[in-house]
Amino acid sequence: MLVAWRYRIRENSFIQSFDPRAWVIFYVCCLVSTLSFWDVRFLLPFFVIAMFVLLTSGVKWHEIRRAFLFIVGFVFFFAILTFLTGRGGTEVYKQEHLIREFRASFSLLGWTPVLKITVERAFFAISQLVRVTSIAVMTILIPYSLNPAYYGITFKGLGLPDKFAYAMDLTMRFIPTFGRDFQLTMDAQRARGYELEKISGGLIAQVRKLGPIFVPVTIHAIIGSEDIIDAMDLRAFGVGPRTWLDVLTYQRRDRILIAVGVAILSASIVVGFMGYGKFWVPEALMGMF
Repeated sequence: MLVAWRYRIRENSFIQSFDPRAWVIFYVCCLVSTLSFWDVRFLLPFFVIAMFVLLTSGVKWHEIRRAFLFIVGFVFFFAILTFLTGRGGTEVYKQEHLIREFRASFSLLGWTPVLKITVERAFFAISQLVRVTSIAVMTILIPYSLNPAYYGITFKGLGLPDKFAYAMDLTMRFIPTFGRDFQLTMDAQRARGYELEKISGGLIAQVRKLGPIFVPVTIHAIIGSEDIIDAMDLRAFGVGPRTWLDVLTYQRRDRILIAVGVAILSASIVVGFMGYGKFWVPEALMGMF
């Protein structure tokens, strides 16, 4: 049986007070607008919007703790990696102003490790951190705030074909379903005396020993997908236009939210064409080094 994310109706939730179609449109507009800039001054408003949505979503910390910590750790890791290596930033800036250089006292095959701290690397890491965090925060909230019963009808209401809308519905449900099956399989194997904590050996050996976990989960996923396909075929899915049990109706606040999202996207496009929003470093700092 397919399961969904841990959705529940929350009082005074900013996201749930809107039609899910209006919220998806606003989210896409903010996503595209955020990806249009590298200037931290233009990225900060989107970060503020993301924090506002997070604090008014009604989602409790214990519900998103694991996902939030994983995403934040992932973002910090790559931001620090970019800061240390300078990889990725060279496509945005060409010249670097050195703050300090650290050179290792040893060599590896004639190569001496060198760490250069520059103004450009520091600001690129900050911009990357703000940019990705803004996107990640709003993305995390979607499965916890969007009613699973409205997955299909939401994408259908956005003008997508029935097949694509239903495919998105199944995709949104597949991840939590796969996670549940994986956890059940692990518990069942532990009950049979299979000790996952004592798996040792090289990478290939460890993967081979995890076969009792991956094989049942994979087979169950394939069988489950076949059952869904058979059920859809028996109901003649795809033969003609599909009718949906629930009906979504735009309210005034939904139209206002869509208008705000479109205005943000339009302003971002105009600002980009005017040459603003590119990578920025304060001239005062460049003059100091």
